[in-house]
Amino acid sequence: MKKVILIAFLSLSIALAIEPKEANVTKFKANLQLDPVYKLDIKKYPKFATKMVLKSGKVINFISVKSMLNYYYHPEKYPGFGAKSKLDVKEMFVKDYLDGKELNLKDAWYIFGSKLSGPHGDDLIPVSSKVKAKLFEEKYGGTKIMDFKEIGNKGFGLIKYLDM
Repeated sequence: MKKVILIAFLSLSIALAIEPKEANVTKFKANLQLDPVYKLDIKKYPKFATKMVLKSGKVINFISVKSMLNYYYHPEKYPGFGAKSKLDVKEMFVKDYLDGKELNLKDAWYIFGSKLSGPHGDDLIPVSSKVKAKLFEEKYGGTKIMDFKEIGNKGFGLIKYLDM
């Protein structure tokens, strides 16, 4: 009987000393910054991270170019993030994959069809110049180099294709 009481006492002491699992899960989730489209942790993939600035001043972070353009073409699918249409978007920024410098989405060049996958599969890889795009293509492959005007002409169909 003494052993049973001792075991019960030790178990209770250990249980009180350890934080409940729910608290740990809550703390972990609070540290995440999730992409609104793919629900992946943005901090986990800093080389691919992008951001959108709305006319209201709100900043929305994304895991990749594909994710940001997915949101851009259909913001109505993601209520609660501040945009109702493309007209609510003020600016969009990407990072040059090779040097990490932030640049305006419209100033970048994009490599389509490379061996390099983004956080959610095939993606458009941004770089700051056409020369860098050709260097990237030599190292990682690629089937096409495009500027944002060409991506815009292809529209949501290109993003949908990347998601297949």
